[in-house]
Amino acid sequence: MKTLMTFALALCGAAALATAVTAQNSPAINFDSAPNALTLPDDIYLGEVGGVATNSRGDIFVYTRTGHPTMSIASARPFVHGGSRLFQFDRNGKFTREIGQGVYGFLFAAQVRVDPQDNLWVVDEYASMVMKFDPQGRVVFLLGRKPESIQNPGRAGGPGGGGEGGRGGEGGRGAEAGRGGGGAQAGGRGGGPPGAGAQQDVFNRPTDVAWDAQGNIFVADGRGNARVAKFSKDGVFVKSWGQRGNATGQFASVDSIAVDAQGNVYAADGGNQRIQVFDNNGTFKTEIKNVGNAQAICITPGGNQVMYVSNSNPPNDLDTAGEIYKMRLDGTIVGKFGRAGKLLKEFGTVNAIDCRTENTLYVGEVGNFRVQKLTLR
Repeated sequence: MKTLMTFALALCGAAALATAVTAQNSPAINFDSAPNALTLPDDIYLGEVGGVATNSRGDIFVYTRTGHPTMSIASARPFVHGGSRLFQFDRNGKFTREIGQGVYGFLFAAQVRVDPQDNLWVVDEYASMVMKFDPQGRVVFLLGRKPESIQNPGRAGGPGGGGEGGRGGEGGRGAEAGRGGGGAQAGGRGGGPPGAGAQQDVFNRPTDVAWDAQGNIFVADGRGNARVAKFSKDGVFVKSWGQRGNATGQFASVDSIAVDAQGNVYAADGGNQRIQVFDNNGTFKTEIKNVGNAQAICITPGGNQVMYVSNSNPPNDLDTAGEIYKMRLDGTIVGKFGRAGKLLKEFGTVNAIDCRTENTLYVGEVGNFRVQKLTLR
């Protein structure tokens, strides 16, 4: 009996190992990358691409970090502005216009998404805001709040001394809290768990936004905090969940977010090398591993949904990983494509994937200052 049990356990271990190897060595998907996917005017350039998205007409939107935010150092509480721009292109990749030039909340591009009604949603990490624009490019409403100023470390006692450290910087975090822009810092105003933030629409370096079929809004408040915040379709705060850590329901960071047709919420937890799946109310359901540093996720629309996940190479390592996985929603890997690099069909720190159709993707790269249009075969 002991021998049989030992044999059975060995078989289980071998099966688990085979599954892991299969996940890491999934079949390659053939694909093409169109050269010069976007055509810009001679005097406009892309910087680090925070987000890329398409609407129902095939127009392409790119939210890009075109330079550093500007800060005056003449006073103890300087005002910060500039640093990112939102561009629109037609379905052929020709530049058509810039949206929101000089908008108060454009500092450090995190993401742009397009909802089913073709509204634009812009997520800015340093402004700590999520901004909704209608299809004509007018601001509809805002979530979060940009700090009115940040603490200048050279004045008023330095970091943590004398000033607030931005809008709601806590304790000794002074300048860093102000740069992140969140009103609720590591433990929130109430001294809660690290990364849990405040139970309200005050963010600390948000990264992404998604919606369910009823229009409820889910924000990845994920770099300064480590939580998911849920709002009604009108922007009324409902609840949030998550905190810093590596246990179930905790995050190293929430780097990207998506919602499937059943309303389940997928939160990319790149630092813990996994995607966590929750129901619509934030109850943990499962986790998907074998995805590496999951920095960008996208779920296709329609009934037969698939998910794309970028195992993005870190900015300080240009040769590690870089591939994108195609997956079923249960975590099964269908295949993978690409690798880290600078050539076409290679990727440099992917931060955004648009997958409005299953076999045509737009991929935004922080490391290569570009958007690639991919066709999977």
